[in-house]
Amino acid sequence: MKTGKKFNQELILKGNMLQAILSLAVPVVINSFLQTMYNLTDTYWLGKIGTNELAAINLVTPVQNIIINFGTGITVAGSVLIAQYIGGGEKEHAKSMANQIFACAMGFSLVCAAVVFFITPGIVSWLGADGDTYHHACTYLRIVVWDMPFLYMVNIFSAVNQAQGDTVRPMLLNLGGILLNMILDPLFMVGMNMGTAGAAAATLLAKVPPAVMAFCLLCRRSDAVHLDVRHIRFKWEDIKLILRIGLPTAVGGSTMQLGFLLMSRNVYVYGDQAMAAYGIGNKINGLITMPSNAIGSAVATIVGQNMGAKQMERAREGYLLSMKIAVVFLFIGGMILSRDVISTGIVSIFSDDAEVVAMAADFLSIMAFWCFTNGVYNATTGLFQGTGHTEVTMTIDAARLWVFRFLTLWFCETILHMGVRSVWYSVVVSNGICSAIWFVLYKTNIWKKSKIKVKKDGAKA
Repeated sequence: MKTGKKFNQELILKGNMLQAILSLAVPVVINSFLQTMYNLTDTYWLGKIGTNELAAINLVTPVQNIIINFGTGITVAGSVLIAQYIGGGEKEHAKSMANQIFACAMGFSLVCAAVVFFITPGIVSWLGADGDTYHHACTYLRIVVWDMPFLYMVNIFSAVNQAQGDTVRPMLLNLGGILLNMILDPLFMVGMNMGTAGAAAATLLAKVPPAVMAFCLLCRRSDAVHLDVRHIRFKWEDIKLILRIGLPTAVGGSTMQLGFLLMSRNVYVYGDQAMAAYGIGNKINGLITMPSNAIGSAVATIVGQNMGAKQMERAREGYLLSMKIAVVFLFIGGMILSRDVISTGIVSIFSDDAEVVAMAADFLSIMAFWCFTNGVYNATTGLFQGTGHTEVTMTIDAARLWVFRFLTLWFCETILHMGVRSVWYSVVVSNGICSAIWFVLYKTNIWKKSKIKVKKDGAKA
């Protein structure tokens, strides 16, 4: 693995760019798929149990995602900082930064898990749930929120390794977790008749082994960047840098997820079936756009290391090639998946309710047809993250939900009277507008002024 890391670092800085993109993106795609399978497995089995249970999980999932995305800001900052230090030859400072990321992320996850556990009933009531849906939503969220420390541990491991050009080990780490989850889900939900509690318990327990393994691997002193108790003490200079780079991503991601939470509330107005359809469509769309997300992640690493090595034109080359790959892939895949017979067949796997299937298939068809815009969105997000301009990504992420999506939703509902389809179109319109804005921002060249200054002698400028 150490040889593989060194090979990938040389590939990123000097080798064939297409090979560099694929060597980073393909394992991330597989890893993201494995992560998504946690929720898809829950969705599949809950769909077999009942619509109320499925709607309950879809209703509260954005709450969980708010915490995940805030913590992701910390790990994204770590990945970008470590990548630039490695590109600039600063291995010792990269190691110190990894330890600071670990201390910040783990402390945050424990505090957030405890807070959400206690305020869950109020959150679920605010979302408008009642009766069985309220009970199932509270049960699920109060259990599953305790997987945060284990999830963060795996994310820290992924960030540290991805910054060094290694996306294979994080992928392998998650493989065992998803296989365990696929066994525990039917055992707990159906065999032991635990319903939503079983779904949450299975997800929680399945994350424990990968997290323990991640911690052990991060502590290996044979790796250049590893955890060391001497560096885990808070260093305020590094904390300030993490906050400067990571806080905009954290705020932007959490604000975006809060927008998703309000979207869920708007969808729930149309009933349990609409809520179930919305959740199914979103999860399947997540699978469709997964390669684009992975390419965006690869761009952040490629740009980060090359900017650290003062190779700006190579960073641009990596971004443009990555964006073209993502757009072409999503356009072809979207044209196929937007066909009614295909979208209906896919969503039928997750529900037997004819109304849910019809609405989810309609949602999926619309999103798949326009998903190619995500290629521009994800690649350019990676470009700006790799150069430390996370305040720009925060602004675009927030505007996508709070301005363009809700404005489109209001227009379609109030002016065009499109009903639940207003939600479907608000998603694709807001994504398309922000993708266009991202490309205009790339053309302004503000990304060239990296927010992270690295000097060869180890000092920060």
